[in-house]
Amino acid sequence: MVEGVIASLMWLLFLYNTLLTRFFKNTNASMVLQGEYCLNKTRNGKVDRRNATEVIVVGAGVAGSALAYTLGKEGRRVRVIKRDLNQPDKIVGELLQPEGYLKLLELGLQGMQEPILIDAQRVFSYVLYKNGKNTRLFYTLKHFQSDVAGRSFHNGCFIQRMRHKAVSLPNVSIEQGTVTSLIEENGTIKGVQYKTKGGRESKAYALLTIVCDNSFSNLRRSLCDPKVDVLFYFVSLVLENYELPYANHGHVILAYPSAILFYPISSTEIRCLGCYIPGQKVPSLSNGEMALYLKTVVAPQMLFISIFTLIMMENQLKEKITY
Repeated sequence: MVEGVIASLMWLLFLYNTLLTRFFKNTNASMVLQGEYCLNKTRNGKVDRRNATEVIVVGAGVAGSALAYTLGKEGRRVRVIKRDLNQPDKIVGELLQPEGYLKLLELGLQGMQEPILIDAQRVFSYVLYKNGKNTRLFYTLKHFQSDVAGRSFHNGCFIQRMRHKAVSLPNVSIEQGTVTSLIEENGTIKGVQYKTKGGRESKAYALLTIVCDNSFSNLRRSLCDPKVDVLFYFVSLVLENYELPYANHGHVILAYPSAILFYPISSTEIRCLGCYIPGQKVPSLSNGEMALYLKTVVAPQMLFISIFTLIMMENQLKEKITY
């Protein structure tokens, strides 16, 4: 799960370098501005060519925001529509690998993860634990500049920084709205129908529409198999003001039924992630089932953690747990 950011960035780079570059190279500028479907009109009905949208991006996560910024730098007029523009609270994509950091540089998105901006922490290697023993695995970074390393942070802070970077370009806009369907004419997607933040039904048109929504998007039925099977859950919590045995390292406990991860997400917070819970039902917090599961299944396998840490986990469980 912690590979989510790098996977999104690498997929974005592939998408941009192949499909999008080829698309725009084969489309001359006059075509972009001619179709009625990709033009906005003024109140008197005249076409406003200055504000014509070339690309609609549905979603403003890692992929959507980075794509909007990259296309905007190329001079494309991009309109991003996102259901909720509040800072997300997710446990996916909190540890950016060095390769992901290099992709940020390649896309011109450097600075998104720097400590001064989002309290990001450098990660230089991992420590693996099993049966009371441990070993360290280092990134191969000797051929790179000193700033190239992993970065761990609050995913939501990282996403917000990327959104701000995208809208810093005058030809990129981000609007809060819920896309309900794609507008299709003669087998061609012409845009999207959506509800504005105020609940008004609206339509947006562009030459190209790209969906960067998540796996639970209501657009899945139009694009692929809409069925999503939930086979298991990961539970996480945050430990505050605690130091791991190795600073600036990810800690991986090879446990059962899944690995358990510890890594810093700020200068004062440690994420505990990976309490794998199979099935469709999550143990209840209110009646103590979750605390019992962590004590009896998870805690006994974390030999390197002190009793003090286990007490902290129990005390912070109700406030900090995330699914």
